[in-house]
Amino acid sequence: MSLMSLGLVRGVIGQILGTATGMVVVVIARLLIGLDPVWSAEPAWVLGAIFGIIGFLIGVGALGDWAKWTRGIATPIVHGPPADRPAWTRYFGVDYNHKVIGIQYGVTGLLMVCIGGTFAVIFRTELARTGFQFLDADTYNTILSLHGWAALAGILISIGGMANYLVPLMIGADDMAFPRLNAFGYWLNPPAMILLMASLFFGWDGGWTVYPPLSIIGSLGYQLVFWGIFALGLSSIVGSVNLIATILGMRPKGMSLFRMPIFCWGVLATSLIQLTGTQLIGQSFMMLSLQRVLGMGFFDPAKGGTPILYQHLFWFYSHPAVYVFVLPGLAIISEILPVFARKPLFGYRWVALSSIAIALVGFLVWGHHMFTSGYAEYLRAPFMVSTLLVAVPTGVKFFSWLGTLWGGKLTFPTPMLFTLGAISVFLIGGLSGPILGTTASDLHMHDSYFVVGHFHATIFGGFTFPFFAAIYYWYPKITGRMYNETLGKLHFWLMTPGFWLQSIGQMSVGVMGMRRRIADYDPALGVEFGQFLVTIAAFIIAFSILLMIYNLFHSAEVGKVAGSNPWRSRSPEWQIPSPVPEQSFPSPLTVVGEPYDYGLPNSTYVRMAPVGAGDD
Repeated sequence: MSLMSLGLVRGVIGQILGTATGMVVVVIARLLIGLDPVWSAEPAWVLGAIFGIIGFLIGVGALGDWAKWTRGIATPIVHGPPADRPAWTRYFGVDYNHKVIGIQYGVTGLLMVCIGGTFAVIFRTELARTGFQFLDADTYNTILSLHGWAALAGILISIGGMANYLVPLMIGADDMAFPRLNAFGYWLNPPAMILLMASLFFGWDGGWTVYPPLSIIGSLGYQLVFWGIFALGLSSIVGSVNLIATILGMRPKGMSLFRMPIFCWGVLATSLIQLTGTQLIGQSFMMLSLQRVLGMGFFDPAKGGTPILYQHLFWFYSHPAVYVFVLPGLAIISEILPVFARKPLFGYRWVALSSIAIALVGFLVWGHHMFTSGYAEYLRAPFMVSTLLVAVPTGVKFFSWLGTLWGGKLTFPTPMLFTLGAISVFLIGGLSGPILGTTASDLHMHDSYFVVGHFHATIFGGFTFPFFAAIYYWYPKITGRMYNETLGKLHFWLMTPGFWLQSIGQMSVGVMGMRRRIADYDPALGVEFGQFLVTIAAFIIAFSILLMIYNLFHSAEVGKVAGSNPWRSRSPEWQIPSPVPEQSFPSPLTVVGEPYDYGLPNSTYVRMAPVGAGDD
């Protein structure tokens, strides 16, 4: 087997050739127009980045079936691993099975989260002491900025992994509504990640928000970031279309919306945000790119523009994007708690509707990021009120979790520990949120390390801890084997106090006056010991995640055989063999009860028809 048989390799080669082609087109165009000099790096890299993304998609084969269809060639979807290559190669090329695509998303997302975390450990080491140790200011700023987007991109891709793998299984569907679009959505991400990582070699120092005017006059690395995130956003949009169509159109007989697993409600709310809001960040980044290349004045006051316009466009998506990150995670908490409490989910309908409410209200709060931006002061009050209102549907979830735990027959395997850890960490983020959502206190805390601590607590509690809980919980379903419970619990007991120390430490130094995105600080500020503790916490968290990765890979080979339903779950995916066969459901299922009636006698959620009953 040659490397060229792997779609990923062909895709990377296609991106390189596409990038070169785009640059040549720019040179030829400038030559024909008579521009001097013929070579101009900025437009060459922009068109090169766009052509490179297209070249990757062509090389990997994500456009192949559609290209054949336009010529009238039949393109039936072939199920199963390739006949002429090892089965593992399907994960490195275009495959239309939602389970394969889910694993592709999940592994890619975890890789990007680890890369973003590595950047964090690097600059946290620099911050452990005052003065410059081994990074200069420009390198520090670039690594800090890349940490933000690598981690956020990793989270977004990881959510795609959970949604793609689990949603069809949870509703008894054979696949997603649009399998080819599903594969296309995933394969937009690798070229986007390559562009992001390539920006490291050009440098950029504007933080993950890339505010103008700095992003307009800064280095060439910004352009690679703009188009990398643009491709990532396009992936989110097509993925959301697919998930909405799957959830609304492919549920089995008897599964009304209010008999649907709560994770599907979280994914539905998330997909609505992605579908309606992602265009804004793609548009804002494209406007930045065009202003740099063509001299347009969108954000240039000298040409009638304003930098504040960018902030409105950016935050109109980027605050709802926080709920894109946390809504699936909060749904995971609601999914796992009843299993290990052996009790029905308390207030199921309210929990389901709270996800939709958070998605809707989330579009009305973006202005709290701009209290200090200079916009009209009368806007502060309505944005403050709308921000505090988000606490209402979020509080519904907390009360549901407490009600589910109360009086339950609790057991504490690793997934349950991470679920409880998620609640504790998200509570830190939730309690610190109103301080920043209230105008008077935000004016003092804005752009301080208090914001950093709050944001990390929200994301870790709302996504990272639930993501790890989900990995451990569904690991037996994916691999057919159990993970090492001792290593799983060690991961938890290292990571949880480590994160408490990190988040509370960040907020503490923020209250003392430490600004965010600063490469060095005055010893007289009195925050050096706090920064040292936060750095130690970062290393503890990093080590615990490495422990998890070892556990997952090692257990896949030597772990105990799990059986089809080790957790005694009622959810449809646990009623079929582990690992899930190529055709997930050999016969149709019918929903006859409520999804979370744990502990109730003679209660059934789904019934499987006899094999062959649904065949023509």
